[in-house]
Parts: sequence; C-alpha cells; structure tokens
Amino acid sequence: MSDAETHDDDHEDGYRGPAVLTVDGEDVPVRVVLDARHEPQDGRLHWFGRLSLERDAEPALLGALTASSSRLELRTDGGRSEARIGDRDPWGRFRVTGVGRPPYVIEEPALDDD
Repeated sequence: MSDAETHDDDHEDGYRGPAVLTVDGEDVPVRVVLDARHEPQDGRLHWFGRLSLERDAEPALLGALTASSSRLELRTDGGRSEARIGDRDPWGRFRVTGVGRPPYVIEEPALDDD
C-alpha cells in the first residue's frame, strides 16, 4: 500500500453528525458527512459532502432544495456557511458544496517550519 493510500485511510478531518439546513428561511434538521480541501487553482477552500434529511421532506421543500433561486445555509455547532445542493444519490442523500470557511470547526494550519 502506498503512503498516499495509508494517509487516506487514516484521514479523520472533516465533520460527521447533525446539522441544520436553512432553505429560504425554513430550518430543516439534517445529518451530514463533510470535508474540505484547499483548491490550488483558485486559492480558496472548497468544502463538500453529503446530507440526509432527518424527516420526510414535503414536496415543496424538495423543490426548494434543488431550485437555483433558493438561499441555502448549512450550520453546525462549529459554524455556518452558504451552501449549494447538487445531485441526489440512490440512498436519498444530497450532495452539498460550498466555498470558503466550512460550517464546522477546522484546525488552522501551522505556518512555521518547527
């Protein structure tokens, strides 16, 4: 196994747990699995993951989730961030993405060489 594969297996950054998705002002409890990566092409932090609704969603909510005009925010106890919803997988989870500070606490990188 290569060092890269070993590192990925040991990877425990990100956030997994409860969150709240605000869709056009309506709070919806969700469960999320999130991670973030620095994108060298644009120099920004991109966060991403999957979310699942904690209750059956009304058809209007499902429509608002995927409408490009909806204002979405995802928050956890560690933060909040504007979000975009993408595809829905076969298990009913939605892809969620954002740019900038993610909606969970991240450790600041060390800036010294010590």
